[in-house]
Amino acid sequence: MKINKMFGQFPDQQRKAYFNTLSNYKNGQFQNQIDTPALLEGESMAKVMFGFFGTYPDTAPKVSIPHVETNLHAFPSDKDVLVWFGHSSYFMQLDGKTFLIDPVFSGNASPILGSVKAFAGSNTYQVDDLPAIDVLLISHDHWDHLDYGTIRLLKNKVKQVICGLGVAQHFHYWGWDADKLIEKNWYEEVALGEGFKITLTPARHFSGRFLSRNISLWTSFVLQTPSKKIFLGGDSGYGPHFAVIGRQYGPFDLAILECGQYNQRWPYIHSLPPEIIQEMTELQARALMPVHHSKFKLAQHPWYEPLEEISRLSAQADIPLVTPKIGEEVCLKEIKTDWEKWWLDR
Repeated sequence: MKINKMFGQFPDQQRKAYFNTLSNYKNGQFQNQIDTPALLEGESMAKVMFGFFGTYPDTAPKVSIPHVETNLHAFPSDKDVLVWFGHSSYFMQLDGKTFLIDPVFSGNASPILGSVKAFAGSNTYQVDDLPAIDVLLISHDHWDHLDYGTIRLLKNKVKQVICGLGVAQHFHYWGWDADKLIEKNWYEEVALGEGFKITLTPARHFSGRFLSRNISLWTSFVLQTPSKKIFLGGDSGYGPHFAVIGRQYGPFDLAILECGQYNQRWPYIHSLPPEIIQEMTELQARALMPVHHSKFKLAQHPWYEPLEEISRLSAQADIPLVTPKIGEEVCLKEIKTDWEKWWLDR
């Protein structure tokens, strides 16, 4: 594996010429809908990086993350199911079509090999465990969402890739056929036939795999199938886009929202747990599945805190919560909400 290949490729001149015609692209970068500093006012990247070397309690589990061994190849075609693989990676089969979101199976979420390693027990699923995938969705090109090692192995297993503008350049560079790649802007739709449709919707975040930021688009997705409507949140800080998405596309049967790797030092690019409750209200979603936790340490909070906090807050707000173990089946025909608190005493 060539290390430089992992970084991907900047958008080509044809893509950039098109990007320059768009209202959410300016001075060579995609833009959030509202001002979104990377850090809280008064903070600096130097202070943040120094903080990473401090000592914080319970940022990794003391024992292995539990998982369930599920044979994804054995699902009958009429089974509507979701299986989470830790962090923001998950598989869905809905109305006979298969979807894979932000798969990261290489065991680390950084260009520096051996750093940001997956917690023990959290990297049990690999590409060979997956059935054929109709649609691969990539929310943005950060290392914990777009993993070169995983993407390299998926090339002959995936029929179609849907991603934000500019992200397809990485796939092209990595040898994928152009006819498999669909890249769109916010509020553009991809019709998949037979009652299936995916709409790219805004997120409040950023992109970049090296020093250049925001040369490709970060996105959330609205997935409409013949029987369900699901919001796939990607990475996002709180913003007015949640209310807009709720009004235009809600209500949703399920919202899958990032909950983890947050910090008061960067409150605009990752949602804090109380904000997730507000997002659920504005999205008009019936049930919440929190992701972006329990696999990688990318912040200083205890690894279990996102699950503890969102469990407490969702109970207060009477929001049904979906918290499966890695590999545990989530039935999407009738979503249950009485899940074991598997993160306790770890």
